[in-house]
Amino acid sequence: MTVNEKVAIDHGLKADEYKKICNLLKRTPNLTELGIFSAMWNEHCSYKSSRLHLKKLPTRGKKVIQGPGENAGVIDIEDGDAIVFKIESHNHPSFIEPYQGAATGVGGIMRDVFTMGARPIANLNSIHFGSPQHKKTKNLLRGVVHGIGGYGNCMGVPTIAGQTSFDSSYNGNILVNAMTLGLVKKDKIFYSKAAGLNKPVIYVGSKTGRDGIHGASMASASFDEKIEEKKPTVQVGDPFTEKLLLEACLELMAGDSIIAIQDMGAAGLTSSSIEMASKGNLGIEINLNKVPCRETKMTPYEIMLSESQERMLIVLENGKEELAKKIFDKWNLDFAVIGKTTDSKNIELFFDEQKVASIPINTLVENSPMYDRQWKKAKLPQKNKIKKDDLKKLKIKDVIKKILSNPNICSKEWIWQQYDHTVMGDTIQKPGGDSGVVRVHGTNKAIAATVDSSAVYCWAHPLSGGKQIVCESWRNLISVGATPIAITNCLNFGSPENEENMGEFVECVQGIGEACKYLNFPVVSGNVSFYNQTKEIGIKPTPSIGGVGLIKDYTKMITMDFKELNNLVLLIGKTEGHIDQSLFARTILNEKNGPPPEINLFNEKNNGETILQLIKENFVKSAHDVSLGGTLTAICKMCIKGDKGIILDKPKSLINEIEYFFSEDQGRYIIEIRPGDLKKVIKILDENSVHYEKLGKIIEKYMSIDQKTNITIDELKSYNTNWLTNYMRS
Repeated sequence: MTVNEKVAIDHGLKADEYKKICNLLKRTPNLTELGIFSAMWNEHCSYKSSRLHLKKLPTRGKKVIQGPGENAGVIDIEDGDAIVFKIESHNHPSFIEPYQGAATGVGGIMRDVFTMGARPIANLNSIHFGSPQHKKTKNLLRGVVHGIGGYGNCMGVPTIAGQTSFDSSYNGNILVNAMTLGLVKKDKIFYSKAAGLNKPVIYVGSKTGRDGIHGASMASASFDEKIEEKKPTVQVGDPFTEKLLLEACLELMAGDSIIAIQDMGAAGLTSSSIEMASKGNLGIEINLNKVPCRETKMTPYEIMLSESQERMLIVLENGKEELAKKIFDKWNLDFAVIGKTTDSKNIELFFDEQKVASIPINTLVENSPMYDRQWKKAKLPQKNKIKKDDLKKLKIKDVIKKILSNPNICSKEWIWQQYDHTVMGDTIQKPGGDSGVVRVHGTNKAIAATVDSSAVYCWAHPLSGGKQIVCESWRNLISVGATPIAITNCLNFGSPENEENMGEFVECVQGIGEACKYLNFPVVSGNVSFYNQTKEIGIKPTPSIGGVGLIKDYTKMITMDFKELNNLVLLIGKTEGHIDQSLFARTILNEKNGPPPEINLFNEKNNGETILQLIKENFVKSAHDVSLGGTLTAICKMCIKGDKGIILDKPKSLINEIEYFFSEDQGRYIIEIRPGDLKKVIKILDENSVHYEKLGKIIEKYMSIDQKTNITIDELKSYNTNWLTNYMRS
């Protein structure tokens, strides 16, 4: 191995990739050029192991303005308004340095959104930690939550919803996925495609430092015992500077000065400049001496690979420099003309009057590697033979107590109370419901958003699991009265070089695609995060799905809390008693094998659309989808939220009572209706061939099961609300 090859491999490139670079350039790259290739050709930036499969996802729809390929996706919400949204991972940095890793993940996703001209109106997150008993879990959780809250709160953007889970597969690699929604007028959306020759290239925002160098490359590698040495690759965030950058960019965007704009995220100045030039089929020339630096003697290599936060790159119209500079001066931000667009189709870098790099843009983008990796198809596991006599021995009250206090079911109020979820004054459904909801300021419209994942189902059978998460997102939006429009996804997996991990990815993507296509719920943006593992131990496959929907009249929004005494409660959708891979099976029976529940896409669509019809006609007073923990868990949450009880009818089903109450069959909802509306509701359900059952009647203060087991609402609350608070105090 030559010295140059070793340097390339130290940068995360493979030997054959280095050989390809030399062949494309017809020479040996210098260190700066090698750094640029390593940044642009890693998994995080090039999607070299995933592009082949991501192309199969449905990305178009009547409401889609911009699909994948830009900073974020854009959907039409009528009246000249659009929503810009995306989810991204910041997993590796958050495991190394939880506060800054999570904070800069939030900062980065917000820049992706306001880069497109949208003012951020809501944040969400999906965060996954190791076993609660693991020595690092508590500190990682505390640091991540403080980081998310610290950045979002300072920016003045509400965190309206999220998801938190615990599983031992994340012991060596936690997941932090951040999502942002922004509001923009359809005729004021900005893109990153450079255009025109000799147009000034402008650097704005914070100064460049040495923090975050190799951040993108680090995100494309597995962890080992030298993890502490990687702390310098974690970026340092400053939300107050980002707030200034947001306001300055939006002020400049109000005019007609900007041709293209791109935030400096992963791989910093390298990726932002190259992506803009590539989309415009242009070249770009940069004088690195003009880049504002906060540290002395920074080299071209360091300047190009720095991932210092709160920075943007803009291509301006000629003659607009002074106007733009005045705006950024007003907001006390750096502004520098660092280069220009050219017809060379190369990225050309100058430093100290020397040309220090010259690379054809297409070698970095179009000619980046794309692998069709080997993968193994997963078999559907055999069903477990659960003894009915063992189920009959269980006491429902004991089961409910264990399920409600399970770390993955318990109230996450300790977390979301640290987030400002009402800032901006438009949050109309806060965390803890099926979806967060924000009103479109000054209108009757509202946007619902949810983020979901199901690593257990995806691990058991990736194809079924991929479908299920999309359906879960769909149900969560419908449960608040929103019409689902589109999704963004963050696909978190182990090493793609492992055939089983790659198989999990391929089949999860296939499942996501099938569900999205059937439900007309397209994918408009997303992110892939591979190498989520320490040494050879990878995480369970964890695709996170961020769903967005529209409520045309926010006064018709639905919440899950039971509303009125004597109202009737119906279960929509058929209960087959699927226990395998349920929280009940894993928590009570300690059974971790078996297939996930089947996904019937026809029922999902039909049941969901029928629920929306009932909501539109004002029949539904509260609603909640049935998912993790089953029917009784969902009922308990509705009781807790509404501070009301329920007398449950004896199930007419032939299956065991435990299976009926705790199975996780899909496509189901619980709705509350008035007794006087029952006939009209049943008529609509029958007309649409939707299966339903009467569950019971709302009462005060306690839940009664079969008139044998009575549990007070205060007991239910204590089971559900205390675990996380006590855990974080201990």
